[in-house]
Amino acid sequence: MTIGIVGLGLIGGSVAKSAKDRTGHTVYGIDKEPEVVTMARMAGAIDGQLNEHNLPWCDLILLAIRPQDAVAWVESQNRMISPKTIVVDMCGVKRNVCAQIAPIARKRGFTYIGGHPMAGRERSGFTASSGDLFVDSYMILTPDERADVSQLETLKNFFTDLGFAGLTFATPDEHDRIVAYTSQLAHVVSSSYVKLPEAQKRRGFSAGSFRDMTRVARLDENMWTELFLENGDYLAPQIDALIEQLQMYAKAIRENDADTLCSLLKEGREKKAEVGGN
Repeated sequence: MTIGIVGLGLIGGSVAKSAKDRTGHTVYGIDKEPEVVTMARMAGAIDGQLNEHNLPWCDLILLAIRPQDAVAWVESQNRMISPKTIVVDMCGVKRNVCAQIAPIARKRGFTYIGGHPMAGRERSGFTASSGDLFVDSYMILTPDERADVSQLETLKNFFTDLGFAGLTFATPDEHDRIVAYTSQLAHVVSSSYVKLPEAQKRRGFSAGSFRDMTRVARLDENMWTELFLENGDYLAPQIDALIEQLQMYAKAIRENDADTLCSLLKEGREKKAEVGGN
């Protein structure tokens, strides 16, 4: 296949590196920073720059940029996208993106499927990208009724070739509701936690728990602001629910209520056993 990647940051750069390392596909890429394209070519992550000449020949186009940038790119470039092309955005929110891109795809005749790789790291940019980023992760897809089985099979083969453990299918609404908890809330908590005064005095007093809690606080504030606000109707209630849980712990500790505190901790341990994970 011929693959076009829009955005060569952490996600787009990792897709490019993985595709060149693990497949025989031809990969073209573009980025808002010209030096990033040059870097990607020198690293062997892309075969050339994505442009008006090779864009119509792409079998698959991946939009690895911010949500509204992805919409804007499709709005400006859709006339060059072939009807045989599958376009997949890689954004962290789905409802608004899908609602804006899907009508353009229907009008122009190409296939559009929302996507979100559940993989990442605390650093961003092409220099942080890796051909192994997606190993054992899951790729979420939000296909509508226009996607056929053969196209989904093509995407399954492509993403598993990149190292993904498998695909998860969801509606855009289901995606945004669940990701508000599994991803976005964790970033809010980490950002809030690391701002407490004692963080400056932690040297010699911290270990794995501190590292785990603060890892994703090293985020791209501009991108995450856009993601949080686009998903605010689901994220804000999750924050409220967490505050309610924390207040129960605080009340038990203030009142020296060992029974309640032990019960809360036991419930947390049991919930962790139910949901699994490391």
